[in-house]
Amino acid sequence: MKYTVSIEIALPRETVVQLLADPRHLPKWLRGLVLHEPLNGTHGQVGTRSRVVLQMGTQKVEATETITRREPEDLSRIPAETVVHYEREIVAPGMWSAARERFTESGPGTTLWASENEYRFSGVLMRMVGLLMPGSFRKQSRRHMEDFKAFAERGTDVRDSVP
Repeated sequence: MKYTVSIEIALPRETVVQLLADPRHLPKWLRGLVLHEPLNGTHGQVGTRSRVVLQMGTQKVEATETITRREPEDLSRIPAETVVHYEREIVAPGMWSAARERFTESGPGTTLWASENEYRFSGVLMRMVGLLMPGSFRKQSRRHMEDFKAFAERGTDVRDSVP
């Protein structure tokens, strides 16, 4: 299954990518995050593997994330014509996914974030989920992007909206 979602953020691209790259901000916009800890390497750097635990309703999902691309490596003073790429693979029981993030300037002080997502499922149950509920994956990706936008533009913290 493949899909692409995008969102425009009313902030300069350099600010957006620096906020996304800072692990201290993850709990503020990544809804359901319980844990995100590097197993090796430095958070956000190519080759780093991290253990990620998300609470999704009553279910905890544990996965391993590997950063496969980050260009440019230095996220400060990014030339205007440069497209920022950030890619990662996530492996969880019965599922493999890749996310390819692109950040471009869409206007003065505005960033377009496009996220291309690919999922592969193994096992009967996960294949059924992929076939019967493909829209839920797109919806979750969109929600994460909207939560990040609210955090970046207005300082909204998803933890404040959790009952």
